[in-house]
Amino acid sequence: MPRTWTAFTKLSDKDAAEALGEALEDLDPEPTGVGVFEIEDGSETFEIGAYFVEAPDGIELALLAAAFDAPAFVISEVPDTDWVDKVRRELTPVEAGRFFVYGSHDADKVPDGCEPLLIEAAMAFGTGHHGTTLGCLRALDRLATEGFTGQSVADVGCGTAVLGMAAARIWPNPVIVSDIDEVAVEVAEVNVRANGLSGKVSCVESAGFANPEITARAPFDLVFANILMQPLIDLAPDMARHIGEGGYAILSGILTRQADEVVEVYARNGINQVTRDVIGDWVTLTLRKTS
Repeated sequence: MPRTWTAFTKLSDKDAAEALGEALEDLDPEPTGVGVFEIEDGSETFEIGAYFVEAPDGIELALLAAAFDAPAFVISEVPDTDWVDKVRRELTPVEAGRFFVYGSHDADKVPDGCEPLLIEAAMAFGTGHHGTTLGCLRALDRLATEGFTGQSVADVGCGTAVLGMAAARIWPNPVIVSDIDEVAVEVAEVNVRANGLSGKVSCVESAGFANPEITARAPFDLVFANILMQPLIDLAPDMARHIGEGGYAILSGILTRQADEVVEVYARNGINQVTRDVIGDWVTLTLRKTS
């Protein structure tokens, strides 16, 4: 496998971070990729990173960091690793109530009587191992155990589509899942086919509820949104318009310190907390729309 290097620094000013990211693209050797992102939602600290297939010039990076008043870049050579094989070894099956999330390498471990969900190791975002996805699956299992049956279900920001597929496993009606990222939609479609759910789970590209295929299915009686705090807050008015009276929202991607703010915003939109589940640093909220 080819050798690769990374270089990372951080800044507290978004505009400066983005300008530094643009400046990185003019380096020689040129990076194969540059990214600028907020380290944690609401932290106002931005990480600037670049990836190289040739060793980067440390002096150039030091001068660039100094020009933007940023800490020195941390430069690392990435170990020569078969990442898919590594993920296969480290991602063990996950049990969340009746649901069993596994990779094909663990197909012999699927227990009798569970609801199996196959997610390949190469598509590891949203496998169920992260506290947010696990929390959503547990919340879904609890609703079903309490007698709720989803007649119209959507998953907004679906990643691997594991949540939409879980709903499709236990209830008869079709489910729609969406993501703003085209690649995520392609991953979702692959997983839907691998789980034999083609025709039951539709995958569309959409920012929130903007796709007409989603709005045509409203009102929903259950919507998953496992994204981040600020997008969840921005989504609240649309969520209220697309969930029917008595319908549920299962929200995650929320740090424990952010949960109260999300609950307050949704309550102002008529969607109120039913349960709050904490796994590590992450919270999953189950909310219900009431008049």
